[in-house]
Amino acid sequence: MFSSVTAHASLLWLTLFFCPLTQTFKPLLSPGGDSLTHRDITQRAIYRKTGQVCRAMAAAQGQDFTLPIDDNLTAYALLRACSPGGSSLLSALAFQSAVTHTYLSNAAVDVLQALSAPHHFDDETFAEGRDVVAQGAAAVKAAVKHGSFISARISLGAACHTLQDFYSHSNWIEIGNTVPFSTLIRADTPLDNLAGTDRATCRNCTGGNCSDNLLPDILQEKKLTSGYFSLLSPVKPPGKCSHGGSFDRTSYQDPVGGINKDDTTASHGHLHLRAAQVAINATMELLEDIRLTTGDKDFLRLVGVSQSSVLCFVVDTTGSMSDDIAEAKRVSFSIIDLKRGTQEEPSEYILVPFNDPDFGPLIRTTDADIFKQYINKLSASGGGDIPEMSLSGLLLALTAAPASSDIFVFTDAPAKDAELKSTVTALTESTKSKVTFMLTDSSRSARRRQGSGSPPSNRLAEADAQLYRDLAQASGGQAIEVSKSSLPQATVIIEDSSTPALVTLLQAGRTPVGAENLSFLLDELVSNVTLYITGSSPAFTLNSPTGESQSHEVSEGPLGTIQRVGNLQRMQVNTHNRTGLWEITINSTATFTVKVTGQSSINFLFNFVEAFSGAHGDFSLKQSRPSVGKSATLLMSVTGSGSFRVTEVALVPVSGSGAVNGTVEALGGGAFLVTVDEPPVGNFIIHLRGETSGASRSSPILFLRQSSTQLRASRVAVTASLNGTLEPGAAITVPFTVETNTTAGSYTIRVRNDRGFSVSFPSSVTLEAGGRAEGTVTLTAPSDTPSGTDVTLTIEAEAPGAVDSNYIVISFAVATKVTDFTRPVCQVDLTANCPQDCSQATWQLSASLTDGNGTGIVLVTLQQGNGTLSTSSSGAGITFASYSASCCSEVVELVMVDNVGNAGVCSASIRDLSSATTTPQTPIASTPQTHTANATLTQIATTSSAGHCLNLYIWLWPIVTLPLLSLKV
Repeated sequence: MFSSVTAHASLLWLTLFFCPLTQTFKPLLSPGGDSLTHRDITQRAIYRKTGQVCRAMAAAQGQDFTLPIDDNLTAYALLRACSPGGSSLLSALAFQSAVTHTYLSNAAVDVLQALSAPHHFDDETFAEGRDVVAQGAAAVKAAVKHGSFISARISLGAACHTLQDFYSHSNWIEIGNTVPFSTLIRADTPLDNLAGTDRATCRNCTGGNCSDNLLPDILQEKKLTSGYFSLLSPVKPPGKCSHGGSFDRTSYQDPVGGINKDDTTASHGHLHLRAAQVAINATMELLEDIRLTTGDKDFLRLVGVSQSSVLCFVVDTTGSMSDDIAEAKRVSFSIIDLKRGTQEEPSEYILVPFNDPDFGPLIRTTDADIFKQYINKLSASGGGDIPEMSLSGLLLALTAAPASSDIFVFTDAPAKDAELKSTVTALTESTKSKVTFMLTDSSRSARRRQGSGSPPSNRLAEADAQLYRDLAQASGGQAIEVSKSSLPQATVIIEDSSTPALVTLLQAGRTPVGAENLSFLLDELVSNVTLYITGSSPAFTLNSPTGESQSHEVSEGPLGTIQRVGNLQRMQVNTHNRTGLWEITINSTATFTVKVTGQSSINFLFNFVEAFSGAHGDFSLKQSRPSVGKSATLLMSVTGSGSFRVTEVALVPVSGSGAVNGTVEALGGGAFLVTVDEPPVGNFIIHLRGETSGASRSSPILFLRQSSTQLRASRVAVTASLNGTLEPGAAITVPFTVETNTTAGSYTIRVRNDRGFSVSFPSSVTLEAGGRAEGTVTLTAPSDTPSGTDVTLTIEAEAPGAVDSNYIVISFAVATKVTDFTRPVCQVDLTANCPQDCSQATWQLSASLTDGNGTGIVLVTLQQGNGTLSTSSSGAGITFASYSASCCSEVVELVMVDNVGNAGVCSASIRDLSSATTTPQTPIASTPQTHTANATLTQIATTSSAGHCLNLYIWLWPIVTLPLLSLKV
């Protein structure tokens, strides 16, 4: 029985979860369709800033960028414009996935921080709210620096939420502002003209009309205030404004009413659209700040702009694996050399070696040559007994690779850590990454067992191989079982996976009792179709929509070419003029899998979300399995060229029968909300049917796509929340709850993290039927953990008898609290003697750089200009920069970044040197409309060798930082 304090806290948590006031812009859904949500604001800002970055990069390379940067941008159109000269087949799935995860993290603030006034700029907490934004941005920058893009997006979404809420919850718009309050992302500047704590700011609304409830003197003096909010108490300081709305108890006390602009029906709803537009610009300003610190390339990785996949290998390095390692080297080198310098070059390379008892270290790099060096170092030796730490190595890869990656595991040995199977399954469901096992016979395993006293083993035992098959099938990958000599013929599937814009048309696994008939729909937007069948040589016949057929016995036939190696049959299908419904008839006496892939720009992504009610009932990300016997909701996005209409979404059991159709609601921008009354029992996949149209098409094209990863519902529910920030050398607590609507008894708790941090937790909790129990996980980061290190924490609960289980996966970053917000500055000397023919001479700039009492300048880059930049350092970091350029290149812009991510920008120009003037020019910046009003202007007068007095203007942009915790997507 809970104590009164615990019961009160639990009641409050339930109130927040099911009725969380959500005093904010709407997270995902707008009430009348004419309001802008946090999703709209965040997505539009990311799209626009991405377009600006790609346009600037194109201009620097002398290329055109003609895509209009407006509210009509789509992920596919942006990716196409950002990839000039790339493949005609592009997938915007990674881009849209990154954007989706960012705005879902944004929405999570309304659940996780519902009553924290600073996270919403309520209660006039301007300094505290700015610190939330500043620490959040610092966390983003540290995570990007560390390559932790998943946690960076989570921190970014949370920081954006707080920043955006300022424009809805304060009176910034009411006092006449139409541009962002840039001080909110510049923590080294003062917060001026705030209404004092004893200053009255509002009067009563009259007749339910709150449009004129701010006091005239507050408006006239442009004093800044925000509304007070409380779910539990009506108390607020005398004369202060309230947030407003039915859940805000302070709004019923004088002065009654509120000032929020969360949607068009809110207290100040007449100003909602204006506030939302300024919030978009403010979010872009924050993104620009992050971009200056990270650079263009890493900024585009942060937002997911990449049309290529990663190359990810997990390799057994024990004594019998020499041939396998050699083949892993060969196929990776082949892919690298073939695709280097093209748009299909892998965006990242990941390598995880394992043996016994070790696994790792994890190698991640964007440099193909570095990857080559590491994989070249792999050698086969040792191993002790036969089983190896294969699943431990796989877990490292799953948490490091981007979502929806293809991961390849090379081994000839059983898993010594088979107890990790449920954790691997949880992470494949969570990340939607596909795992393919390249399993070779271990007839040479005796070589590594000599002297061990154990008899030689000829190959993987059936039970050992079945574990790998189960994991592969559940993830949407394959288990390829071949001899070591034939492995080079099987690794063609790795080359297949590296092609862009892959989609799944069919994936199924069966344990047959007779002939199985399967089908897939081929539309004219799909090309390069490949059929894969694994099993003990199942017989099959492929039938086309045109009436042609080809059996497995015909290697070269009218419908394609069949290759056989080990347990794999791979068929390159000839689909020319054969759109429509294809059928496959399979006869097998043993379990088999079938998979059909193709290339197409049209694909979809999905996330389970859960509803919460209250003032702004909406949805937040569900980080575990859906519940048996309850409705489930999916947030889906369709990507590709043209416009889309989703006609059907079904949750289809892997058995093939008993599909559950959902109700589809279009949200706009290719996003859809799908509700099903109850998920199927057992494993299922998702089918999406739709039609697409475009200007060049006379009629819509029908298409069918399928998810690869198998999912399942559970009668066990696991929820968890993060308390605070994990700092190096400190501990963090993660309270969790386990609930069930079925079996009573002792539930086994398993908790793992991918960093090997010290962790404590209860090994079990006891539940009554239909009851719940609570526990706490304590995680401690070593003191030498770098800020920005991402951590993936998995909490699993398993029912008695292992009849059911569920999990929650949480991602966050270790973050050192930032206290340095001083931006770097510079002093410049200029030498220029530019004749009328600018191509005949150069000019030089010398700059002394300083970070004041800050952490030291660690990076200086050229933001604008095509000259030559060099720097020199001292013990305090980079302290000097020199720049030389043709007189035809008249402008230079240097970005200086210190150790915690504060950035300063020096802009200088030699234009109009012949006439001395003291009138400042318009600053040259990526987004001048954002910075002009807040630029700090330093005038430095120098004398050129030609005797002209040069008035050189240097704009020192204040560019600050941000951090925050992250809950995994």
